[in-house]
Amino acid sequence: MEENTAAVNDIGTVKIASDVVGTIAVMAAQEVEGIFSMSGGFTDDIAEKFGMKSSNKGIKVQVGETEAAIDLYLIVDYGVKIPEVCSAAQERVKNAVETMTGLKVVEV
Repeated sequence: MEENTAAVNDIGTVKIASDVVGTIAVMAAQEVEGIFSMSGGFTDDIAEKFGMKSSNKGIKVQVGETEAAIDLYLIVDYGVKIPEVCSAAQERVKNAVETMTGLKVVEV
């Protein structure tokens, strides 16, 4: 993940850390009915073994100056229609990140 993104305005510079974008995305995804939890990858598992916990487990975020790309690793409830749940998660994450950060989400 990149460190942060900066937006310059008349008053100064606003920096949004990629971890902030990740936290927004995780919280938005977890609000979707049918999502059981977020799945960590290999690096999350290794980090956990060393006592390093991440609030953004199950997500990868790439942030540029004006855009963001987000990968979600989801575990869904048994019996749900996976394409529908994932589509709802994509929409909710895109809307939440764009609304709260002003970044254009190009991929979820």
